[in-house]
Amino acid sequence: MRIKSVLLCLSAAAAFGSSFANATPILVNGNFESTTNGGNKQLSSHVTNQANRTTLTGWTSSNGNDGGYNFVLDSSIANTWDSAIWLRGNNNGYSASPGGGNIFASDALYWPGVLSQTVTGLTIGKAYTLTFDYAMAQQAGFRGTNKDNFWQVGFGSGSQNSELLSLTDGGFSGWKTASMNFTASNVSEVLSFLAKGTAPGAPPFMLLDDVSLAAAVPEPATWTMLLGGLGLLAFLARRRYAAQA
Repeated sequence: MRIKSVLLCLSAAAAFGSSFANATPILVNGNFESTTNGGNKQLSSHVTNQANRTTLTGWTSSNGNDGGYNFVLDSSIANTWDSAIWLRGNNNGYSASPGGGNIFASDALYWPGVLSQTVTGLTIGKAYTLTFDYAMAQQAGFRGTNKDNFWQVGFGSGSQNSELLSLTDGGFSGWKTASMNFTASNVSEVLSFLAKGTAPGAPPFMLLDDVSLAAAVPEPATWTMLLGGLGLLAFLARRRYAAQA
């Protein structure tokens, strides 16, 4: 009877662990490299052939009227006059994003738009870990201190905020990596990012790159229970064998 109970527990634990491994979300263009009308432009709320507008494949940028004051920039030239938005980067530690290439940029205080995507392939009730790189920079030609800026992240009915970022006049925050856990209520959920800020400093641009979503790794306690059950099963089997010898 004891062995049967242990086997049932192990079976449940194995199924629990397997459910995490088999839940594969589908997130498109998390590195923002794919655009519909070229990069280094302001984003539109819809696909367009306007010379100065574009959209990010798989994503929607909207403030309710248009794409908002949101941009896709080349992080390698974002601190030069060749960029659609010239970010201050003279001796302030500015660097391209860890993943390189394109980044999403949004002014938290000037008509920011929500960047969103419907993620599919989810398993209801399962936990997922969202990770992304983010930073804050100031637009060239403007001055002032920026404080308490962050990404407000939505996933279905849930919402979390990244850590606050602050800048001295002309500074750069450096790139940081955020990790958040969300639980799926449906097989598809809307993932969204909105730049937020409380200090009225001159243009604080929140930057975003390398967004990824994966099934959350089970807590260490789950694996401890599984290993403990295996050990107990081996012990009981040995005792049973000894009693029959």
